[in-house]
Amino acid sequence: MALVDYGIDAPKEQHNYIWRGVTFLVLGFLMFVMNRQQYPGPAGAMFASLGLIGAAFLAISIAWYAASKTGKIKLRDEIIAGLGLKGDEKVLDVGCGRGLMLIGAAKKLSGKGKATGVDIWHPEDLSGNSAEATLANAKAEGVADKVKVETADATSLPFADSTFDVAVSSLCLHNIATLDGRAKAVSEIYRVLKSGGRLAIFDLFHASEYSTRLRELGASDVVEARQSVGVFPGKLISAKKP
Repeated sequence: MALVDYGIDAPKEQHNYIWRGVTFLVLGFLMFVMNRQQYPGPAGAMFASLGLIGAAFLAISIAWYAASKTGKIKLRDEIIAGLGLKGDEKVLDVGCGRGLMLIGAAKKLSGKGKATGVDIWHPEDLSGNSAEATLANAKAEGVADKVKVETADATSLPFADSTFDVAVSSLCLHNIATLDGRAKAVSEIYRVLKSGGRLAIFDLFHASEYSTRLRELGASDVVEARQSVGVFPGKLISAKKP
Protein backbone atom coordinates (compact mmCIF):
# COMPACT_ATOMS: atom_id res chain seq x y z
CA MET A 1 0.00 0.00 0.00
CA ALA A 2 1.43 3.36 -1.04
CA LEU A 3 1.98 5.83 1.78
CA VAL A 4 0.89 9.44 1.50
CA ASP A 5 3.62 11.99 2.22
CA TYR A 6 2.91 15.71 2.04
CA GLY A 7 6.49 16.69 2.85
CA ILE A 8 8.23 18.95 5.33
CA ASP A 9 7.84 22.69 4.89
CA ALA A 10 11.03 24.73 4.44
CA PRO A 11 13.24 21.69 5.17
CA LYS A 12 16.53 23.58 5.03
CA GLU A 13 15.31 26.16 7.53
CA GLN A 14 14.04 23.46 9.86
CA HIS A 15 17.42 21.73 9.61
CA ASN A 16 19.19 25.01 10.41
CA TYR A 17 17.08 25.50 13.55
CA ILE A 18 18.04 22.04 14.78
CA TRP A 19 21.73 22.70 14.25
CA ARG A 20 21.51 26.08 15.96
CA GLY A 21 19.84 24.47 18.93
CA VAL A 22 22.44 21.71 19.18
CA THR A 23 25.29 24.18 18.71
CA PHE A 24 24.14 26.44 21.56
CA LEU A 25 23.60 23.48 23.88
CA VAL A 26 27.02 21.98 23.15
CA LEU A 27 28.75 25.36 23.41
CA GLY A 28 27.06 26.06 26.73
CA PHE A 29 28.06 22.66 28.09
CA LEU A 30 31.69 23.05 26.96
CA MET A 31 31.91 26.53 28.49
CA PHE A 32 30.55 25.14 31.74
CA VAL A 33 33.00 22.22 31.83
CA MET A 34 35.95 24.48 31.04
CA ASN A 35 35.13 27.12 33.66
CA ARG A 36 33.11 25.48 36.41
CA GLN A 37 36.04 25.00 38.82
CA GLN A 38 37.57 28.48 38.53
CA TYR A 39 34.36 30.43 37.89
CA PRO A 40 31.46 28.22 39.01
CA GLY A 41 28.87 31.02 39.22
CA PRO A 42 29.48 32.60 35.81
CA ALA A 43 29.97 29.17 34.24
CA GLY A 44 26.57 28.06 35.47
CA ALA A 45 24.93 31.28 34.30
CA MET A 46 26.56 30.96 30.88
CA PHE A 47 25.37 27.37 30.56
CA ALA A 48 21.85 28.36 31.54
CA SER A 49 21.76 31.24 29.04
CA LEU A 50 23.19 29.31 26.12
CA GLY A 51 21.11 26.27 27.03
CA LEU A 52 17.90 28.29 26.99
CA ILE A 53 18.75 29.68 23.57
CA GLY A 54 19.52 26.20 22.28
CA ALA A 55 16.34 24.78 23.78
CA ALA A 56 14.32 27.57 22.17
CA PHE A 57 15.72 26.75 18.72
CA LEU A 58 14.97 23.06 19.22
CA ALA A 59 11.45 23.78 20.48
CA ILE A 60 10.73 25.86 17.38
CA SER A 61 12.07 23.11 15.12
CA ILE A 62 9.87 20.52 16.86
CA ALA A 63 6.80 22.75 16.57
CA TRP A 64 7.62 23.42 12.91
CA TYR A 65 7.95 19.70 12.19
CA ALA A 66 4.64 19.00 13.94
CA ALA A 67 2.97 21.73 11.89
CA SER A 68 4.34 20.13 8.71
CA LYS A 69 3.16 16.64 9.60
CA THR A 70 -0.16 17.17 11.39
CA GLY A 71 -0.95 20.87 11.81
CA LYS A 72 -1.29 21.60 8.12
CA ILE A 73 -3.57 18.59 7.62
CA LYS A 74 -5.93 19.88 10.30
CA LEU A 75 -5.77 23.33 8.69
CA ARG A 76 -6.49 21.82 5.26
CA ASP A 77 -9.56 20.02 6.54
CA GLU A 78 -10.93 23.20 8.11
CA ILE A 79 -10.40 25.27 4.96
CA ILE A 80 -11.92 22.67 2.64
CA ALA A 81 -14.90 22.19 4.93
CA GLY A 82 -15.47 25.95 4.94
CA LEU A 83 -15.71 26.00 1.14
CA GLY A 84 -18.84 23.86 1.20
CA LEU A 85 -18.03 22.16 -2.10
CA LYS A 86 -21.02 20.60 -3.86
CA GLY A 87 -18.90 18.19 -5.88
CA ASP A 88 -19.09 19.41 -9.46
CA GLU A 89 -16.75 22.39 -9.16
CA LYS A 90 -13.53 23.10 -10.97
CA VAL A 91 -11.01 23.84 -8.22
CA LEU A 92 -7.59 25.46 -8.56
CA ASP A 93 -4.82 25.11 -5.96
CA VAL A 94 -2.06 27.68 -6.44
CA GLY A 95 1.24 26.48 -5.02
CA CYS A 96 -0.07 22.96 -4.56
CA GLY A 97 3.22 21.42 -3.45
CA ARG A 98 2.74 17.69 -2.92
CA GLY A 99 -1.03 18.06 -3.10
CA LEU A 100 -2.29 18.64 0.42
CA MET A 101 -5.03 21.16 -0.43
CA LEU A 102 -5.45 19.83 -3.95
CA ILE A 103 -6.22 16.30 -2.83
CA GLY A 104 -8.36 17.51 0.06
CA ALA A 105 -10.55 19.33 -2.45
CA ALA A 106 -10.54 16.39 -4.88
CA LYS A 107 -11.95 14.12 -2.17
CA LYS A 108 -15.05 16.33 -2.09
CA LEU A 109 -15.60 16.19 -5.85
CA SER A 110 -17.77 13.90 -7.92
CA GLY A 111 -19.16 13.79 -11.44
CA LYS A 112 -17.48 16.43 -13.56
CA GLY A 113 -15.61 17.98 -10.63
CA LYS A 114 -11.88 18.42 -11.17
CA ALA A 115 -9.00 19.77 -9.06
CA THR A 116 -6.03 21.39 -10.78
CA GLY A 117 -2.79 22.19 -8.99
CA VAL A 118 0.03 24.46 -10.12
CA ASP A 119 3.50 24.89 -8.67
CA ILE A 120 7.07 25.64 -9.66
CA TRP A 121 8.28 22.80 -7.43
CA HIS A 122 10.99 24.55 -5.41
CA PRO A 123 12.57 21.95 -3.06
CA GLU A 124 13.54 24.65 -0.57
CA ASP A 125 9.84 25.35 0.01
CA LEU A 126 8.85 21.73 0.57
CA SER A 127 10.85 18.51 0.83
CA GLY A 128 10.57 16.23 -2.20
CA ASN A 129 8.51 18.82 -4.02
CA SER A 130 7.60 17.55 -7.50
CA ALA A 131 4.67 16.95 -9.79
CA GLU A 132 5.40 13.22 -9.61
CA ALA A 133 5.12 13.25 -5.81
CA THR A 134 1.80 15.07 -6.06
CA LEU A 135 0.38 12.56 -8.51
CA ALA A 136 1.65 9.67 -6.38
CA ASN A 137 -0.18 11.11 -3.37
CA ALA A 138 -3.33 11.55 -5.43
CA LYS A 139 -3.15 7.90 -6.48
CA ALA A 140 -2.55 6.77 -2.89
CA GLU A 141 -5.55 8.83 -1.75
CA GLY A 142 -7.75 7.35 -4.48
CA VAL A 143 -8.41 10.58 -6.39
CA ALA A 144 -5.98 10.32 -9.31
CA ASP A 145 -8.90 10.63 -11.74
CA LYS A 146 -9.95 13.94 -10.16
CA VAL A 147 -6.53 15.59 -10.10
CA LYS A 148 -4.18 17.14 -12.63
CA VAL A 149 -1.06 19.25 -12.11
CA GLU A 150 0.81 21.80 -14.17
CA THR A 151 4.10 23.64 -13.80
CA ALA A 152 3.20 27.31 -13.60
CA ASP A 153 4.10 30.47 -11.75
CA ALA A 154 1.42 32.02 -9.53
CA THR A 155 2.10 35.41 -11.11
CA SER A 156 1.28 34.14 -14.61
CA LEU A 157 -1.33 31.40 -14.54
CA PRO A 158 -1.79 29.54 -17.86
CA PHE A 159 -5.58 29.58 -17.76
CA ALA A 160 -8.25 31.64 -19.47
CA ASP A 161 -10.33 34.16 -17.56
CA SER A 162 -13.24 32.72 -15.60
CA THR A 163 -12.08 29.09 -15.66
CA PHE A 164 -12.52 27.94 -12.05
CA ASP A 165 -15.37 27.87 -9.55
CA VAL A 166 -13.07 27.81 -6.52
CA ALA A 167 -9.42 28.77 -5.94
CA VAL A 168 -7.29 28.01 -2.91
CA SER A 169 -3.72 28.74 -1.92
CA SER A 170 -1.97 27.82 1.31
CA LEU A 171 1.48 28.82 2.55
CA CYS A 172 2.55 29.82 -0.94
CA LEU A 173 2.26 33.51 -1.75
CA HIS A 174 4.65 34.66 0.99
CA ASN A 175 7.41 32.91 -0.97
CA ILE A 176 7.06 35.59 -3.65
CA ALA A 177 9.70 38.13 -2.70
CA THR A 178 8.11 41.41 -3.81
CA LEU A 179 4.90 43.25 -3.02
CA ASP A 180 4.22 43.70 -6.74
CA GLY A 181 4.73 40.00 -7.34
CA ARG A 182 2.32 39.03 -4.57
CA ALA A 183 -0.25 41.51 -5.88
CA LYS A 184 0.10 40.01 -9.35
CA ALA A 185 -0.44 36.52 -7.96
CA VAL A 186 -3.63 37.59 -6.17
CA SER A 187 -4.79 39.30 -9.37
CA GLU A 188 -4.15 36.13 -11.37
CA ILE A 189 -6.07 33.97 -8.91
CA TYR A 190 -8.98 36.39 -9.09
CA ARG A 191 -8.80 36.59 -12.89
CA VAL A 192 -9.25 32.87 -13.44
CA LEU A 193 -12.27 32.67 -11.12
CA LYS A 194 -15.73 32.54 -12.64
CA SER A 195 -18.36 35.08 -11.66
CA GLY A 196 -19.74 33.81 -8.38
CA GLY A 197 -16.50 31.96 -7.69
CA ARG A 198 -14.92 31.74 -4.26
CA LEU A 199 -11.35 31.85 -3.08
CA ALA A 200 -9.48 31.08 0.13
CA ILE A 201 -5.88 32.09 0.79
CA PHE A 202 -4.06 31.05 3.95
CA ASP A 203 -0.69 32.55 4.78
CA LEU A 204 1.49 33.46 7.70
CA PHE A 205 2.39 36.88 6.32
CA HIS A 206 1.05 39.69 4.10
CA ALA A 207 -2.66 38.97 4.69
CA SER A 208 -3.56 42.67 4.61
CA GLU A 209 -1.87 42.97 1.20
CA TYR A 210 -4.02 40.20 -0.21
CA SER A 211 -7.23 41.64 1.23
CA THR A 212 -6.43 45.13 -0.06
CA ARG A 213 -5.70 43.83 -3.55
CA LEU A 214 -8.88 41.78 -3.65
CA ARG A 215 -10.96 44.82 -2.72
CA GLU A 216 -9.20 46.83 -5.42
CA LEU A 217 -10.14 44.14 -7.92
CA GLY A 218 -13.79 44.38 -6.90
CA ALA A 219 -14.09 41.23 -4.80
CA SER A 220 -17.02 40.97 -2.42
CA ASP A 221 -17.27 39.44 1.06
CA VAL A 222 -13.55 39.86 1.68
CA VAL A 223 -12.88 38.50 5.16
CA GLU A 224 -9.67 38.07 7.15
CA ALA A 225 -9.94 35.41 9.86
CA ARG A 226 -7.31 34.37 12.34
CA GLN A 227 -6.15 30.86 11.62
CA SER A 228 -3.10 28.82 12.52
CA VAL A 229 -1.03 25.92 11.33
CA GLY A 230 0.06 24.10 14.44
CA VAL A 231 1.23 26.76 16.90
CA PHE A 232 2.10 29.26 14.18
CA PRO A 233 -0.53 32.00 13.71
CA GLY A 234 -1.63 33.17 10.29
CA LYS A 235 -4.73 34.43 8.56
CA LEU A 236 -7.27 32.98 6.17
CA ILE A 237 -8.56 35.40 3.55
CA SER A 238 -11.81 34.48 1.87
CA ALA A 239 -13.65 36.37 -0.87
CA LYS A 240 -16.11 36.04 -3.74
CA LYS A 241 -16.06 37.28 -7.32
CA PRO A 242 -19.33 39.07 -8.15
